Amino acid sequence: MVFAKEPAPGHVKTRLSPPFSMERAAAFYECMLDDVLEHSLRLATTASLAPYLYVAPAESVPGFARRAPPGFEVRAQRGDDLGARMESATDELAAEGFSPIVLRGSDSPALDEPTLTQALQALATGADVAASPDPDGGYGLIALRAASPGLFAHPMSTASVLADTFARAVARSLHCVEIEPGFDIDTSDDLDRLARARVDRASLPCPRTLAYLDAHDLWPQTRTRNG
Repeated sequence: MVFAKEPAPGHVKTRLSPPFSMERAAAFYECMLDDVLEHSLRLATTASLAPYLYVAPAESVPGFARRAPPGFEVRAQRGDDLGARMESATDELAAEGFSPIVLRGSDSPALDEPTLTQALQALATGADVAASPDPDGGYGLIALRAASPGLFAHPMSTASVLADTFARAVARSLHCVEIEPGFDIDTSDDLDRLARARVDRASLPCPRTLAYLDAHDLWPQTRTRNG
């Protein structure tokens, strides 16, 4: 499942403003979101997973249903904070019989197929929880063999999100595995990471994201230019 927010100025990617304006930050998030949805649908099809899109606020469901590629089921996020919303969604899908459950954010457009494959392989070979760590201490993707009450019942906007999640999992006798690291795009430093990934990899699954940054010359001045 993909977690996403309505791309409204002042509500998404605010740590990119400045140097982005709030309007450009929201437009940039829209590009990331569309890339993530398109690529996630391909990944789900390849891995025989059912694609779900969980969105906030709840009233944005109709708009997201029009925006999402055909195949996604769009549902509202429910809960008072991100951890509660993640737990609600995983509990909901587990109750419907889904296993494994893979959750990713909408601001990690460089996350690729090998990362998902690693997560699924980790679960298939004994792990209960597999996560792709981010440089800021969080994670861009987490895969669960089953729902675990209280797993996400901790602050989510800290430098210890992954450590806190794993600690709660271990306290429940769950086996945790870190897979290939990735990165969300929240700050100019993350744009530098995207620029380096663009040079280092043969291709990235985020053409809209890259094209928007190119068209508006929004890369950090220290970026490594490709070609």
